[in-house]
Amino acid sequence: MDKKNLEILGLSEGATAEEIEQAYSALKAKYMEDRFLDGEAGNDAAKMLGKIETARDELIAEINEASKADDAQAETGDAYAKVEQLIKDGNLQDAQRALDAFNERNAEWHYLQSVVFYRKNWVNESKKQLEIAMRLDAGNDKYKEAYKKLSDKIDYDAGKNNNNQNGGSVYEGQDMTYSGDNQMGDFCASCAECCALNACLNCMCNGCCR
Repeated sequence: MDKKNLEILGLSEGATAEEIEQAYSALKAKYMEDRFLDGEAGNDAAKMLGKIETARDELIAEINEASKADDAQAETGDAYAKVEQLIKDGNLQDAQRALDAFNERNAEWHYLQSVVFYRKNWVNESKKQLEIAMRLDAGNDKYKEAYKKLSDKIDYDAGKNNNNQNGGSVYEGQDMTYSGDNQMGDFCASCAECCALNACLNCMCNGCCR
């Protein structure tokens, strides 16, 4: 909140709309009376009436703007929750329609778009969307974890294709699946390493990696 306006009304940071109105009313009553004083005192009181009214109006406007921003954020959060539920239900078409309806596309939007692309098996497009999400919100652990799992899967699939081309035997590890909050799912990265050990192939296929 504007410190100068707060000082004019004798308020501190975090003042409520009610407190602002109360302070304004008290000061207005004082200066309305003082403006009839003779000389400079009357002029100063008249000037203060203008200052306290401006201070009140600007502080109330700040509170209203902050409230609108909070409401918009809450509405956006609800909309993202709806997209998440549609993805969980496997309704990718409606999930994509909901994403397309967003005017503002922040990091979470790109993350959810990545999930939709992955569920459609558009792996490269999914990876690009995750990269955008991480650029917009570099400290988000959810995006980092999803990106690592997706990269591990891409690397594993690339290695599997190379082995198939060379006539080798490949263990087919777990796919990344949608599971609750961990939307990009789980990928058993250790399976890729175990694949190289042909002597352990049957054990891994019939054991923990299934």
